[in-house]
Amino acid sequence: MQYRTIPHTSLEVSRICLGTMTFGEQNTEQEAHSQLDFALEQGVNFIDTAEMYPVPPSPDTQGRTEAFIGSWLAKSGQRDKIVLATKVTGPRSLPYIRPDMALDRRNIHDAVNSSLERLQTDYIDLYQVHWPQRQVNNFGKLNYGHCDDNSGVSLLDTLDALAELVRAGKIRYIGVSNETPWGVMSYLHLAEKHNLPRIATIQNPYNLLNRSFEVGLSEISHLEGVELLAYSPLAFGTLSGKYLNNNWPSDARCTLHKRFSRYFTEAGKLATEAYVNIAQKHGLDPAQMALAFVNQQGFVASNIVGATNLKQLESNIASVDISLSDEILDEINSVAVLYSNPCP
Repeated sequence: MQYRTIPHTSLEVSRICLGTMTFGEQNTEQEAHSQLDFALEQGVNFIDTAEMYPVPPSPDTQGRTEAFIGSWLAKSGQRDKIVLATKVTGPRSLPYIRPDMALDRRNIHDAVNSSLERLQTDYIDLYQVHWPQRQVNNFGKLNYGHCDDNSGVSLLDTLDALAELVRAGKIRYIGVSNETPWGVMSYLHLAEKHNLPRIATIQNPYNLLNRSFEVGLSEISHLEGVELLAYSPLAFGTLSGKYLNNNWPSDARCTLHKRFSRYFTEAGKLATEAYVNIAQKHGLDPAQMALAFVNQQGFVASNIVGATNLKQLESNIASVDISLSDEILDEINSVAVLYSNPCP
């Protein structure tokens, strides 16, 4: 396993991070524990979750993912060997999580306390804002139209609330997710101006079908040291090629949950086929090639992989040992020019 120290922190994280949003939906508690055991054996020390998980969100399952991780921590006694990250849910009408959800002090403090209880730990290493208070283009939304935020909750309010929890020792570092260049730079400016904690990471989607992070945020990652925790590196599994030719494996996530249609645009299907062909030409597993591409990006601190079984997880983790040649990267970039970000 390879490790990287996240800039401006003391967190040394594995190049591969275990994503857990299937725990409690597609994976039982026993299966979740088996994945956690296996990942740790392979050198993975970074676990990412969220209070909203599992996905798709549901009042019947919300918080179950954190609870499964918490029961594993209690049973295994491995808390001091892992870097644990979770998230506070952004504004949305989900009263089963909390009424009147917003990124204000009440919501953030309540969220942290609930997560700590479910995770059966006294502290969270990296606490992330799952998505912004304001309206932005995320989760596949395009054609931005400005909408005034009438919530009365500013970035400074959010940062102040997080700072209180850092001072209380409940969280060590903070991060953002599904953010924009403006949002990241504004957080950095406010932290410097008001002597508040600096955001350490940004967790956004990044994969061969969606390289939009490179447009503006990658420069911030390099110059400001706010590196990427890449999520959906396999584009919900589509980059494995398993859905090509209208195949729908019975136990696959996008078969079970048709709401995950983000990576099934016509251009996305053509691009996926082209990437799979490149992998097969060079004797590579398509999923491992897609993950290796993310692993090799200099602005990526860790690549968040998820799996529904140990065979998938083993293959995903093994991608860290694959180095793509300049020839393969040139072929990948040729496809990226032909199909530019078909599934942002």
